[in-house]
Amino acid sequence: MSRTVLALAFALFAASPLAAQEVGGWKPTEKIERYAISGQTELDLYKSIGDKGPMVRGGKVRAIAYTDFKLTWDRAYENDATGGCQLARNVPNVTIIYRFPKPAGKLAPSVKANWDRFEAGIETHERQHGQFIMQMVRRMVAETANLSAANDPSCKKVRAELTRRMGAAFKEKSGKDAAFDKTEMGDGGNVRRLVMTFVYGG
Repeated sequence: MSRTVLALAFALFAASPLAAQEVGGWKPTEKIERYAISGQTELDLYKSIGDKGPMVRGGKVRAIAYTDFKLTWDRAYENDATGGCQLARNVPNVTIIYRFPKPAGKLAPSVKANWDRFEAGIETHERQHGQFIMQMVRRMVAETANLSAANDPSCKKVRAELTRRMGAAFKEKSGKDAAFDKTEMGDGGNVRRLVMTFVYGG
């Protein structure tokens, strides 16, 4: 449904793990996917990411890692005796999907230690994007609770307002993603330092 991208040029906060269960009884799930890379040095591993990393932004950008999500809803509408409509149920089913690189071969101890630090930095960054997704879904749930409209027998008014509110929440999330990446990947940002330290040791 949406994608948060980690640009390859300078690749990549973690927050608390996903809550066991949210208010309202819904429970987010998490999926981690990994793609294989090759190499025995830091530079070779990074080059392999450049060759094998997932294509994003319509196939125009190669990524080191990304955070995606699938979001569906268990939703029901009810009409009252006067022809009004109410959103009676709007329960999300959200899966946050992380995709990370993974070396296919065994690494020398010093390279593995550097990789482990690099990998942790990637995951930390991506999990902040996961938190932005969770914030978005929580806002969608909160701002659509008991949504209703008078003189709306077909529930068109409620559906239109539901779409507007959920769209606003998605737009806010996208803004957070962009601002976070700009800070992390810009001069002096955590991501740039992480990549430069991994590849060049400084």
